This record gives sequence, structure tokens and C-alpha cells, in this order.
Amino acid sequence: MDAMSECRVGLVEALNTRVYGNGTQTLVLSHGFGCDQTVWHYLIPVLAYYFRVVVFDLVFSSKVDPKLYDAQRYSDFSSYAQDLTSILDKLHLQKTIFLGHSMSAMIGCIAATERPDLFEHLILLSGSPRYLNTEGYYGGFNRSELDTILSNIQHNYSGWIKAFAPQAVGVKNTAAVAEFEHSLGRMKPEIVLSVAKTVYLSDERRVLPRVHVPSTIILSEEDIVAPLSVAFYMKGRLGAPARIKILKTKGHFPQLSAPSQLLLVLKKVLHFDA
Repeated sequence: MDAMSECRVGLVEALNTRVYGNGTQTLVLSHGFGCDQTVWHYLIPVLAYYFRVVVFDLVFSSKVDPKLYDAQRYSDFSSYAQDLTSILDKLHLQKTIFLGHSMSAMIGCIAATERPDLFEHLILLSGSPRYLNTEGYYGGFNRSELDTILSNIQHNYSGWIKAFAPQAVGVKNTAAVAEFEHSLGRMKPEIVLSVAKTVYLSDERRVLPRVHVPSTIILSEEDIVAPLSVAFYMKGRLGAPARIKILKTKGHFPQLSAPSQLLLVLKKVLHFDA
């Protein structure tokens, strides 16, 4: 039995699950690649006033015991989705609002296909079902670009962080860049490489028509990781009603670089007064 299977009874604790607020509606926040739950720190104080907010760390995060990360097990998003549904079950939650950033957008979609009872609405922030360009689909990257990214992670990790963090943040926000750099710097390079392969080489387009939970797609008007065309592709193929909200900012991390603007959009989507 692997380490994660052994700890599945204690998964809530192993993935550092936290609950804030006392609202009647539960809002689950799930971070993306290279981060941990602290990426939500600007949003939680506001959201917890109106919702019961659940946050946790994905298994690759630096604050999770690295022995729990198994590269083979987590070579696709299905095991991440299983972790998510396990946490919600252990917290006895149903009909939650799920806000998934980046890779967690598709993790939420996969979980919703398996357990639609757990979700009332999906908020897909800066997500993408496929990053690699292919015939009839623009994901933002060609194969040589992805190969270069993976090579840089493997052979010049610190240099890659310095180059990638400001590109991903997308705006001149030194605090946001420093925060993302610090988050990546705490992670084990071999784990980052493994996760990067899973994310960048993923193709979850087939999942979209099987998602029968309503969703809102939120993204920046410019994002090197998830271009606008991907949002419209997702909207056209999701199996339930979906709408798109475009933030008037740049970058992949609006929760760090433009939290006030993101909160205004969430206010309109979730109908609360911020």
C-alpha cells in the first residue's frame, strides 16, 4: 500500500485542509501549479464573511509531506480529483461552489463528472483543458516551447523560476512575482518537473461535455498560460450552461495581482455584497 493510500483516512489533515467562516453556503478554493493554499490570502478574509470557505493544498505543495506525492499516481488529474471528492466527503459537504485556479479548474471538472452531487457551481479561473496546440485548437504552446520549459525546469531550476514567475504574473507587481517565486522555490525541483509534465502535456478536452454542473469561466484578458480562445472553447463544449467573465488585467494569477477586481467579479457571480 502506498503512502497516500495509507493516509487516505487522514487526507483532510495530510493536505492541510482549513475551514474559514460560518456561512451556510460552502465555497471551496483549490490552487494551481506551483502554489499552495496561501495564494488565496487576499480573498479569504472577504469571502469568509459570506461563505464557509474550505482551502487545502494539492499533494505536490511544499507544505505537504513529499512522501505522499507519487509521480505515477498523479500522472493525470484523476487522482487529484479523487483527493478533492474525498475531502468533501470527509467534511460531509454537498452542493458546494468550487473555485479552481489553473490546473484545479480541470480537476474540478473531472470531480464534477464523477460526483455531481458535491457541486452546485464551478468557477474556472485561468483554466485550460489542453495547453499544447493541435489542429483546430490553440492552447498557447507548441511542442518545442513546452520541451524548452521542461528542460529548463530540469537543468536550471532557479533560472527558470526567475524567468517564469514574472511572465506568469503578467503585470509589474513585485509582491505578486516575489510570492510566486517563493512558492516555487520551496518546492522540490523533481516534483515540479513531474507536475509540469502532467499539466502541460494534459488533454482533458473530452471531459468538458460530461460536465453537467453550471460554470463560470474567469480569466484575464491576456494570459500566456491560458489564452482567451481557450475560454471560448470551453464555454462551447461544457455540458451545462457556462458564462465567461474577462478581467481587465493581464496574467495568470489575478488572485495575487488583481484581487480587488477578481472579488468584484465574484460578487456578481455569487451575489454577495463585498
